[in-house]
Amino acid sequence: MSEREIAGPGCGRSPLPAWLAPVATRWLPPVRRDILLALAFVVGDTLLTLSHGTWWPQQPGTVAWCLLGLQVLVDAGLVLRRRAPLAVLGAVTAYTVLVTVLVYAGATGGRPGPWTVWAPMAAVLVAYLPVAYPAVRRPGWALVGLLTLVSARFWDPSAAVITIAVLRTTLGPLLALYFGARHRLVSVLRERAERAEREKYLLAAQARADERARIAAEMHDVVTHRLSLMVLSAGALRVRARDEETRRSAEELRAAGCQALDELRDLVGILRTAEESERPAVGDLTTLVAESESVGIRTELTQVGDPGRASPVVGRTAYRVVQEALTNVRKHAPGASVRVEVRYDTDRVRVRVANTAAAGPPDHALARSGSGSGLAGLRQRIELVRGTLSARPGPDGGFEVVAELPAYVPTAEPAVEPERTPETATAPATTPKTTEAVR
Repeated sequence: MSEREIAGPGCGRSPLPAWLAPVATRWLPPVRRDILLALAFVVGDTLLTLSHGTWWPQQPGTVAWCLLGLQVLVDAGLVLRRRAPLAVLGAVTAYTVLVTVLVYAGATGGRPGPWTVWAPMAAVLVAYLPVAYPAVRRPGWALVGLLTLVSARFWDPSAAVITIAVLRTTLGPLLALYFGARHRLVSVLRERAERAEREKYLLAAQARADERARIAAEMHDVVTHRLSLMVLSAGALRVRARDEETRRSAEELRAAGCQALDELRDLVGILRTAEESERPAVGDLTTLVAESESVGIRTELTQVGDPGRASPVVGRTAYRVVQEALTNVRKHAPGASVRVEVRYDTDRVRVRVANTAAAGPPDHALARSGSGSGLAGLRQRIELVRGTLSARPGPDGGFEVVAELPAYVPTAEPAVEPERTPETATAPATTPKTTEAVR
């Protein structure tokens, strides 16, 4: 029978305290610990025996020296206590019975003093084996009982011998029971603490989801109303306009407003959706390039690799990087040409948008439009998925935006630690693995 077959749930537990177990495991692997422990018992039992502390007679003969050698072998067998606990316990018990029989028969060369216990000190260690290995519990306790009976010599009662023998065979099980109960208690307390942390984080996540839903509702009510008015006004202007150029401009304005409404609806859906799989798909990069070219900006798109390697949140982030970069080119670099490069590797996605120098001065009214925090917000969005963003002037007078993103952001755990707000100040610093990913 192998060690794993006979070992019970508590066999792998270290009998050391929790604060000392990691240190001992690091510096002393189990095999080395067993060797050192067996060596310590060999030396200790040998010295104790030769100093007449156990069964060693005043005038030892050949049998006594043979028993001493056998005792060394029994103590050395402690190395196998993890692989064959029942065999090691049986060897110590059989040796104790053999010593007792030979001493009473007078074969060792004389009877030792009446106050000595003849069982080896290894009995302290092997007596705990039935507690640590439930598979050998019944025969193990039977051997421990026999070992205690023979060591205490109840047929020749002596208070000192009985006390020492009983302590020698009960100390190990008591310590094993204590450390086992302590280990179970610590495990229960740790599980409760982890459950409390998970509940706190889930409550904070629910609060954030509710806040996102509220923001989505307000955005939908306010922005959609204004955009709808703009689209209706542009449609009315297209109908009433008399010249073709005005009608075309009104149609373009109406189409841009309709597209803005669609994108707003997608954004509101993202804020309201709880699961990544239910989110609307991200637009194609070729659409962004076509839009940019339609307003007179020469744009070249190069995609290398399979876009399917990137998870949806990464694809969405890459789309926003290209969108923001092209928007800035239209605002600040009229007449420039743009090159968009997207590379999908196994573990990374690299997005690079570089434009040449502007062909003329920018339109100040157009350049001042917007909040001015596009790149800052984009950098925060990229950092949420553990990516990096760099934006710097190019060597030819243009500008370059480079984003490095992980190809996959798991949806089973957060990409980063959630933001610590006053409402969630009591939330744990570490996020459990069962929560959803930062989107």
